[in-house]
This record gives sequence, structure tokens and C-alpha cells, in this order.
Amino acid sequence: MSNYVIQGIGFLGLLFFVCSYQTKSNRFLFLCQLIGCIIFTIQMCLLGAFSGAMGLLINILRNLLLLKLDRWKWVKSKVTLAGVIGLLLMTTIYTWAGFISLLPLMSVAITSIGYWTNNAQKIRLSQLFGSPCTLLYDVLINSWGGAISETITLISIIVSILRFGWS
Repeated sequence: MSNYVIQGIGFLGLLFFVCSYQTKSNRFLFLCQLIGCIIFTIQMCLLGAFSGAMGLLINILRNLLLLKLDRWKWVKSKVTLAGVIGLLLMTTIYTWAGFISLLPLMSVAITSIGYWTNNAQKIRLSQLFGSPCTLLYDVLINSWGGAISETITLISIIVSILRFGWS
């Protein structure tokens, strides 16, 4: 498949993330981000970046679980978090492509730990550390839509911290 088509797929994923930031509806936001993650997963597979693709799939699973946090009490458990990180470790080993595979592992693990706290300050802090790992991975695998999307995410996190502080 042409590199232009593969990059176009990434920019389509970027479009869904940009749309998600422009909505007032949480449901539409989550839907756009879910579709964007699926599109980026496809792009990463086409780029041969299977560690990143699996990291995104686990990211999707994590987010779906966290959406049910109030209904499914077991989701709050640190055992569930450990299961998500364990699954991430297993897929990283399975898709190992050298040290580059550590980047999606670190990003998803760090942000998962932050998300499980359900604390805005810790979530922002986890994103501040996890997002650069994803950005570097996107640059190294040549996912330009992914790199732009992650740059927007980083800027958004910094603006959020400046506007709302750590609380």
C-alpha cells in the first residue's frame, strides 16, 4: 500500500480527535476518540508498528472499562489495573521490535495508572509523562497524523494545567 494512503489514514484518525475536542457531548467525544484510536490502530498495523497498535487496542479496552467505573465496581480495583498492565506487558513481549516497543508500553502503563486514580491532577500528570512517549513513537514509525495529534494533546494538557491548575 502506498505511503500516502497510509499517512492519509493517520490524518483521518487525527480528524476524529480534532472533532472530539470540539464537542460538548461526552458521548460524542468518546465515540470520536474511539473511532480515532481504531483508525490509528489500522495505520500502525500498516506501518508494521504492532507494539503501538496493540497499545492502542489496550487503550481502547481501558477506556471502555473506565466508562463503566460507576456501574461495575470491580473496575475500580487495582487488580483490574494490574490486569490491564499485565496484558500490555504480554502484548509488548509478543510484538517486540526492539527498544522502540517500550514507548507505547510506558505511555499506556503510565496513563492507565493515572486514570485509575480518578484524580484530575494525577491524570494530567500521567498524560504529561505518557504523551511524549507516544509522540516519539509516532515520529519514529513515521505516523505524521499521529505525531500531530499527540502534539495537539500535549499542548491541550499544558493549557489545561495552566487554566485549571493541578486540582
